[in-house]
Amino acid sequence: MILVTGSTGLVGSHLLYKLANKKEKVRAIYRTKRKLNNVKNVFSTYTKDYKNLYDSIEWIQADILDIPTLNEAFNNVTHVYHCAAFVSFEPDKYQLLRRTNIEGTANIVNLCIANSVTKLCYVSSIATLGTELNSKPITESTDWNPEADNNVYAITKYGAEMEVWRGTQEGIDAVIVNPGVILGSGIWRYGSGSLFKKAKKGLKYYTSGTIALVSVEDVISIMVALLNSPIKNERFILVAENWTYKDFLQTLATSVGSKKPKKMASKKLLQIAWRLDWLKTKITGKRRLLTKQIVNSLSTETEYSNNKIKETLNYTFKDVNESIIEIGKQYQKQE
Repeated sequence: MILVTGSTGLVGSHLLYKLANKKEKVRAIYRTKRKLNNVKNVFSTYTKDYKNLYDSIEWIQADILDIPTLNEAFNNVTHVYHCAAFVSFEPDKYQLLRRTNIEGTANIVNLCIANSVTKLCYVSSIATLGTELNSKPITESTDWNPEADNNVYAITKYGAEMEVWRGTQEGIDAVIVNPGVILGSGIWRYGSGSLFKKAKKGLKYYTSGTIALVSVEDVISIMVALLNSPIKNERFILVAENWTYKDFLQTLATSVGSKKPKKMASKKLLQIAWRLDWLKTKITGKRRLLTKQIVNSLSTETEYSNNKIKETLNYTFKDVNESIIEIGKQYQKQE
């Protein structure tokens, strides 16, 4: 039995489709029934006859912070894909991020140990990787710098990785994948899907930095290959290509039939913007859209190396431009 956490998210739902299509015996954890519509929307991007595949999955309502329901979910489980996470870059969400990403992962690891699970695959992020001097490409061996001005999401995902590595010392075989920004269809309200929505409404500005991109199909294909391989206790960067934000946002706009952003937001403008956003949150209580760390990221040129996974699996990534155009067409069909 294969267990998938975070089944209603972009990675989890696309992974479920692949596993169900291969007729694997799969159990999926979900927290709220309304989010099951995400899975149906994702399945419908692959096939019109998705109901049978959806119904072949054993669904169990559980929370990775609720040990009793998790105990039930782990019954007879041999392999685990841990995709569940809380994504936020808002500093005031730090405690919730810690509980979900670190404590939740610790619970999954502990139950893997208690149930003698054969192998665990954990979906982390390139946010947990450090930076290199002299603009060298970042690799899996690039050290995390705890003294850097890391965002709250990165801090908690790094803490979650530490729980997985702890599990490997206690007898669990595991692999960690560190994807960049994951592009995929079917979920448009948040994540990378919301970027297509924003592009459709119109984008005026781009920034001077770079963004690491990968298709969800590549992410899940690699996850499945790694879990089914003898490879253990290794981590892999999953980035197909490194793009400038200008190219990315202009290609997004083209994919949904909107005008391309033509103005670059200067670093000075972005510094003013995140301070105004902080003030707006203090006055209105609305969610933060920009933070100092996000602004720094938007203005920084960073390159991530995918050599390790390409050489390990002899893997060829999908063309990012092709992915964006395909997803843009799907967005226009579904929205």
